[in-house]
Amino acid sequence: MTAKIEIIEADITTLDVDAIVNAANEQLLRGGGVCGAIHAAAGPGLEQECLAIGGCPTGQARITAGHALAARHVIHAVGPVWQGGGQSEAALLAGCYRHCYQLADQAGLSSIALPAISTGIFGYPLEAATEIALAVARDYQTRPDSLERIIFCCFGADVTEAYRRLND
Repeated sequence: MTAKIEIIEADITTLDVDAIVNAANEQLLRGGGVCGAIHAAAGPGLEQECLAIGGCPTGQARITAGHALAARHVIHAVGPVWQGGGQSEAALLAGCYRHCYQLADQAGLSSIALPAISTGIFGYPLEAATEIALAVARDYQTRPDSLERIIFCCFGADVTEAYRRLND
C-alpha cells in the first residue's frame, strides 16, 4: 500500500489521527511554539509521561499516549538547532523524520500528522527543512508498513505554501 501524503494548514492539536508529532526539545519538556501548544492541549499527564521517559537525543523520537488530545499518540521528535548547516543538521533532521515513521509503524499506526520540525525556534531554514521532510516521506510512502496517511500540518501560510510548492 502506498501512503498518501497530505498537506494541510491547521492546528495540529485538534487533529483526530493515530499520532501527531511534537517538535520537542531533548528534555521532552514543555516549550514554546507547537511543543507548548501540544502540552497545553494534552494536559498534565503528557508532561508526567515525558518526565518518566527521561529525554531524547537530537535526531531521534519517542512515543507517548495522546492523553487529552484527539490523537491517540504523540511522537516527540527532537530536530536539530540550525547552526549554519555544517553540524550534520540535514542528517539529524532526516533521521528525526525517519524515526517518527519507524515508531508509527512499530505501533501499527495508520495516520501521522507532522509539523515543520526545527523551523521555528530552532531556526532551520524553511525551504531546506521542507525538502528533507518531503524526501523522507516519499521514501516511506512506498514501504509495506502500516502508514496510510502522512499529513504535514502547516502553521501559517508561508509554511503551507512552501510544502505545497515543493511537493509538486
